Amino acid sequence: MRAWTAFVEDGDEAEPLVRPEILSSWARSEAAISHDVTHAPLADEGETAALWRGSPLQTAVQRVEAELRRTAEDGDLVIAVTDAQTRILWTYGGRVMRRKAETVNFVAGGRWDDQSVGTNALDLANRLDRPAMVFSAEHYAPIVHNWVCWAAPVHDPVTGAQLGVLDLSTTWDRTHPIGLATARVMAALIETAMPHSAHHPGVVADETDDPGLVMTLLGTAETRLDGQRLLLNRRQTEVLALLAMHPEGLSLEQLHALVYGDQAVTFSTLKAEVSHLRSALGGQLSSRPYRLMMPVVTDVEHVLGLLRRGHVRAAVEAYGGDLLPGTNSPALGELAEYVAVAVREALLADPEPDAVVRYSELAPYDAEVIEVCLASLAGRRHPAVPLLKGRLAVARS
Repeated sequence: MRAWTAFVEDGDEAEPLVRPEILSSWARSEAAISHDVTHAPLADEGETAALWRGSPLQTAVQRVEAELRRTAEDGDLVIAVTDAQTRILWTYGGRVMRRKAETVNFVAGGRWDDQSVGTNALDLANRLDRPAMVFSAEHYAPIVHNWVCWAAPVHDPVTGAQLGVLDLSTTWDRTHPIGLATARVMAALIETAMPHSAHHPGVVADETDDPGLVMTLLGTAETRLDGQRLLLNRRQTEVLALLAMHPEGLSLEQLHALVYGDQAVTFSTLKAEVSHLRSALGGQLSSRPYRLMMPVVTDVEHVLGLLRRGHVRAAVEAYGGDLLPGTNSPALGELAEYVAVAVREALLADPEPDAVVRYSELAPYDAEVIEVCLASLAGRRHPAVPLLKGRLAVARS
């Protein structure tokens, strides 16, 4: 709040107090609107509905809507999908946040670019084409000073074109360290559900030369078989991840315990998930024990392998964030903690500046890693120092 007051009310220089991308957005906002704006402007309702109706984004959101709604309800969040101009096309909110969102036009048709309603995560993610978080008074407009927002861009899986953003918002006191990773996962979920239509020329263009099964589990969830993307729900991804981590195979009882723990879920439910996976994998999943019958590569093993060889910077570059954020699988929860701690401890032992800058994007409130890095650079001139100091200020705020 001190930085916002200095910038907006007193006209003082706020550069040492906020992240560069926030300061740039404040400047754009100040030039376009008053800071006492009360709500976002609304685009034409009919135009917005026509743009959404039948679009690839609408099709993708409908395919994963149950997952999106469950995320919003579980965290009492409001979730939004925008177009490439940061106009909201679709929203869904938990009971409390839905009412708050409506008061500021965080609804379909709402224009949330920073020149319409001030600095926010939707605009930053859209403008910078990378995940973004805006916390409390980092927002330019006081109407959302009690919010925290996490947003991630959504891309056309074939052409790579940026289609819009996926945003998660709640009140600042409900902030969570995996918020940004969750937004990234939800955006990737929409991308995997995107139809291959006239807008998406076909599955062939989306293929790679990677053989076997390739799973991305850190930060985003994506699975490819022989280069072709598979459309899996969260539970199926969890089951497949556990089978990938146990190449020797698992019995039905073992897999059930790893996936569900002590949850009251029947074996038949798990069998149904495995049956879907077997079909998606072209039958390359054996029974008794359940075992994958193809080469398997995961980003988890890649990151851990780099750490074992002492390649910390490369490991951090490959580390996309928490493993399947929000997973209810006890085994995957333990693995997620193990990987996160391994990356963090490696940085504490070898705080390579560029790697720490990258890590701070994924864990913006981990002040200790930044402090250790700055201490190692004491008395040295390094281009990462100003950025690290800015990150540290955010982590301590």
